[in-house]
This record gives sequence, structure tokens and C-alpha cells, in this order.
Amino acid sequence: MEIADNTSRLTVLGLPAEQGRWLFIPLGMVILLCSGSVYSWSIFRTPLENELNISATASLLPYTFVLIFYAVFVLVTGAYIPRFGVRLVTIIGGIIVGCGYILSSFATHVGVLTFTYGVIAGTGVGITYGVPMVVAAQWFPDRKGLAVGATIVGFGLSPLITAPLANYFIDTYTVRPTLRLLGIIFMVIILGIAALLKLPPQGWQPRHYQLASGSIDRRRYPSRLLKSQSFYGLWICYCIGTLIGLSAIGISGPVGEEIIKIKPELAASSVALFALFNGFSRPLFGWLCDRIKPHYVAIGSYTLSMIACLLMLGAQQGQVLTYLIAFCIFWFCLGGWLAMAPTITLQFFDPNRYAQNYGIVFTAYGVGALLGTVATGQIRDWLGTYLYVFYPMALLAIVGIFTAGAMLKREVGNLR
Repeated sequence: MEIADNTSRLTVLGLPAEQGRWLFIPLGMVILLCSGSVYSWSIFRTPLENELNISATASLLPYTFVLIFYAVFVLVTGAYIPRFGVRLVTIIGGIIVGCGYILSSFATHVGVLTFTYGVIAGTGVGITYGVPMVVAAQWFPDRKGLAVGATIVGFGLSPLITAPLANYFIDTYTVRPTLRLLGIIFMVIILGIAALLKLPPQGWQPRHYQLASGSIDRRRYPSRLLKSQSFYGLWICYCIGTLIGLSAIGISGPVGEEIIKIKPELAASSVALFALFNGFSRPLFGWLCDRIKPHYVAIGSYTLSMIACLLMLGAQQGQVLTYLIAFCIFWFCLGGWLAMAPTITLQFFDPNRYAQNYGIVFTAYGVGALLGTVATGQIRDWLGTYLYVFYPMALLAIVGIFTAGAMLKREVGNLR
């Protein structure tokens, strides 16, 4: 990739920067598509249970550790992206993701598999996750929300592509060669794209983009993130949004079978429909945050989640359409939060420290993921049905509405 020093003649892959910058969105999508393959764990789960002779609970350990280490290393990596650059960080993450898959193919014990897939691959995913968003945010100061939201579509839609691919390879080669093959493929793709990534020169903006104060962004931002009320408002809202969304995602199939009494085949195939809503919502919510005040977008998301909870609380056996609508909404809103949170971080806090700031904000995702997956299982064990999960989820949506209205606002200067 060619980057000229003269910003007036800046080019990207031989194209003028204002046109060439759009190439970074599909490149980032592909990186996140490879990283998001960890969400396809269910494809590997059954054959590995049979090979390793482990229980269903034990086979969830690698996936649980993926979520934990993914969230932790998004935070850790945020501090190092500005120091080491987007190319090197992506290369390191790609190598670790690939090695995690490859080493998992040799695991003969669930503890080893938890380390290779959960810890190693999860670490690689956390390292690579933030880079495409940083690149998109820097190249699109005029369309931050749309660019970031479109980029992370790759992560949301990954199971639609990687799960069938993994399933085909497993049918053809069995599970262990599949893990090795996918590890090599993902590593080669990520390393190839890493060579093309680069940030624009400091202060670069598209010619058509003019802020009210002139060509330089003179808006004031909170001097310390952790002393900002808007940070805590965003963190709480993000945590609630991911807790509701990930709780719903984790029980999508079982709820359909238990409450609606649909066949397991329909429950499994409906996940593809839900994933489409999860992917589509990301650029949409990012675009909305570019155009209206983010707390209104957040309130709209929580309102939709509450409607979905009410639909499920009133759902009866055989009401398949009600089930599909409700869970499309849950997946839609979760995807929305994965676009809203980075976009709001860019808008509320110093964009020059975006990587570090979003790493801290992203801890809300980790907490929401952990609490959501644990709580839904406990409620099911205690009360004997998933129906009662939707009561606390509806209550959390109400808390989110009030939190967004009261705290999810820029503190310094005018947002618009």
C-alpha cells in the first residue's frame, strides 16, 4: 500500500485517499470474520465431546475462556496499538489465532483444549479485534459510526460463513484436521491483510469534511476517562445491552425447543436468520449515532429489547412467529450495541486515544458476557424453565432506558 507524505496527494493502493480509504472497511470485515470464527464453537463441540469423552458442561469451557480472554485482551491491546502500529499488532494477533486453532487439533484433554482454544485463540481474537475499528475510525472522521459499524459486520456474520465451512471440513476430514486447516487459513488471511493496513497522517481529513470550528477538531473532551460521568453511563449501558443480548443468544435454541416446542432442526436453522439481524444492525446503529444523539439510539434499543421480552413472556407453544420476531430483536439489539459503544467512545472522548479508551469501555462487554451466561443457566436450574429469564431482562432494559437518559450524554462542549 502506498501512502504519500503529502496529505493533499495521499493515496491508498494507488487510489486517491478519499476513495481508497473505503477499501479498509472490507479488509477489516475479513479480519473480523476470521476472528469471529470462535463463535462457531458449537460445530466443533459435539465431535470433540465424542473424541475426548467429555460432558456437555466440560465442552463449554473452551468457549467460556474464549469470551474471557477475548474481552481482557481487547483492553490490554488498546494501550499498545498506538505504540506498535496496526500492522504489527494485527500480525501478532493473526499468528496467535492461527496457533490456537492448530494447537487445539493436537489436544487430547479438555484442560489442554481450554488452554489452546480458550486462552490462546481467545487472546489472538482480543488482539486483532480492535485494530480494524481503529483503522476505520481514523480514516472516516466524517462517518465514524457508519465506518465502524460496517467493519464489525464481519464479526457478527462470521458464524454464517465459518460454521458451514467448518462443518464441511469436519464431514470431509474429521474435526482435528479441520482445526489445523482453519488455523492455517485464518493465519494466512490475517497476515496478508495486515500488510495493507495503515493509519492516515495525524490530522488528515477528507476535503469535504469541515467541522464548525474549521478543519481541525477543536472540541473539548474529558481530560480523564475514569473521572467522566459519561464514561460510567456508557459502561453501564453497554454492560446492560450485552448482558441482555448475550443471555438471549445463549438460549436461542433451547428456548425455542422448550417453550415454543419447535424441532431442534428448526431451532438450529433459525440461528442463521438471527445472525443476519445481528450483522445488519451494526452499520445501521452506527449510522444512527452519526445523525442523532446517542442516548436516543440507546433508549430505542432498550425499548426494542423490552418489547422482545414481553413477546416471549406471552408466547405459547406453537407460536413460532412470535419466537422468531423476539429473538431477531434480541440479536439485532446486541449487534447494535457492538456498533454504538465504539461510536459513542469516539464521539464522547478524545479520538486520538480511541484504542486505549475503547479497550477500557469494552470491559463492559466482558462483564455482561460473564454475568449473562451464568445467570441464565442458574435461573433455568433453579426454576426449571427459561421463561423466567425474561423478567430480569425486561427489568434491565428499563434500568438501561433511565441510565441512558440520565448519564449517556457528552459532558464537555456540544456533541453536534
